[in-house]
Amino acid sequence: MVIDGMGKPLNGLGRAEVTRNDMAQQESLRLPVVSAGAEFLVMGYLMRRNILAYKAPPNYEGYDIICIHPDPKHQQKHGDADKVLVQVKSRYATDCNRTVLVREASVDAFDFMIVAFMNIGKFFGKNDGMTGLVAPEFYTLSRKFIQTHLVDADSSWPKVKLKSLQPEIEPFKNELGFELIAARLGIPKPRRARNTVVEDMGE
Repeated sequence: MVIDGMGKPLNGLGRAEVTRNDMAQQESLRLPVVSAGAEFLVMGYLMRRNILAYKAPPNYEGYDIICIHPDPKHQQKHGDADKVLVQVKSRYATDCNRTVLVREASVDAFDFMIVAFMNIGKFFGKNDGMTGLVAPEFYTLSRKFIQTHLVDADSSWPKVKLKSLQPEIEPFKNELGFELIAARLGIPKPRRARNTVVEDMGE
């Protein structure tokens, strides 16, 4: 029995096919901790904006984060949503092609997709990841935007190529994008009223 690098049997594969599999796995660098960290990082930034964010069950189809208004006594106004469902997609390489894979079947399950470019280093070509560390970037994209720009929808790997869409997604970068979710939930920016004592003592 032939075993691949992940400990799974490769029954029926010839030696050349196994070699190609092994080479592909050696060249592929998977960082599940960084991938999981992207979701928690997004949650942290949303909560920094006073958006109450909960992690969806692991591997839940369609969305990763559930956002609601932080005030349980909040009275919804016309147009406010009671919750916003967010799917998180991430790429860790600073020099990635800025393409994200999207399951077409899941597009109707979320309200926004937040694409997190973790930018932990450059890994392509002769780069080994030891250089190129820069601040992460987040883009909050609506379901309609994703549906409009989804390519290869009939293939097994539908995708959105964001590199060529940079001018279009720039208005939804970082805090500007998080404001879309805050606005959907009717969450104003925290603001101190006059003659109010600020209590920011931490824990």
